[in-house]
Amino acid sequence: MQWAAAIFLSAALLLSTTAEAVGTISAHSAILMDAATGQVLYEKNSHEKSLIASTTKIMTGLLAAESGRLSETVTIPPEAVGIEGSSLYLKAGERLTVEQLLYGLMLHSGNDAAVALALHLAGEVEDFVDRMNEKAAELGLTETHFANPNGLDDEGNYGTAYDLAVLAAAALENQVFRQVVSTKTYTVGQRQLTNHNKLLWRYEGAMGVKTGFTKAAGRLLVSAAERQGRRLIAVTINAPDDWNDHSKLLDDGFSRLTAHTALTDGMLLGSVPIVGGTAETVTCRVRGDLSCALLPEETPTVTVCLPRMAFAPVRAGDTAGWVELRVGEAVLARTELIYDTAAAVLPDKPRSFLERLLKG
Repeated sequence: MQWAAAIFLSAALLLSTTAEAVGTISAHSAILMDAATGQVLYEKNSHEKSLIASTTKIMTGLLAAESGRLSETVTIPPEAVGIEGSSLYLKAGERLTVEQLLYGLMLHSGNDAAVALALHLAGEVEDFVDRMNEKAAELGLTETHFANPNGLDDEGNYGTAYDLAVLAAAALENQVFRQVVSTKTYTVGQRQLTNHNKLLWRYEGAMGVKTGFTKAAGRLLVSAAERQGRRLIAVTINAPDDWNDHSKLLDDGFSRLTAHTALTDGMLLGSVPIVGGTAETVTCRVRGDLSCALLPEETPTVTVCLPRMAFAPVRAGDTAGWVELRVGEAVLARTELIYDTAAAVLPDKPRSFLERLLKG
């Protein structure tokens, strides 16, 4: 069993910085959110419901990434051919893998790829859409509803900047999804796909995520970037100047961060009782610095996780547990705790004549 102890760090330890003003944002709705903590750093009409165009595909892509079926071959059905809007121009009978369709979905925004994935993974598009809405409920997206897997205009397919940020943060926790949306170029058969997200080339630390556009919805962009170990999510809806909007939002967020080291490498921290060992307890020390970047208003805690006891032998340098730097429930940094010294097994105590006789 493990036990954990939290150590609260004084907010006075944090260095405050004055955030640069975001300035004018062209978007009708916008938000900047910290992916780990969910803290909103900027918002503008962030809870106003809107058509969300191809940013719908974030949910479609997440379900495909989570399916565990990336290597399966999909024979493109006639129902997935000739879908309006952005397209991979799939042909009936063409054979692609789920993974290839996922890249076509997220990099090239293939509406036909979305339908092909929905049919393959759920049998019917309607059943796949049900899964999308179930997943939305699981993630707490109370201002979102899906009516199709690709984002073509439908009054039943809507969301908000806030919900899209929460969805993107959750999707980026999936390694497959994260790899796909951060890929700049990808080859599918004879198709050379280039990611529509220009920030991958323009912005330091950019990770993707998804563009979107219809005449009714306007230009949408969901982006993410990571610096100093912190991941920020920006969303704009109906934004004529979305690329500059996102650069401004992300720049403002990252400008507020200050590096903070809570524990340094080699620091002694805690001890573990040893059963049957040459030492009753063994102290532990930190392996590597425990550090991250913090916002001025954040007060972190250090949580120490060590076993209640350990059985001998233990060796110096073996992993004993770990220590985490948290803000609220979010873990921002983690490193190992290792045994500082060794404890050998106690040698057998010599038995008396009577003990030897009774035990044969």
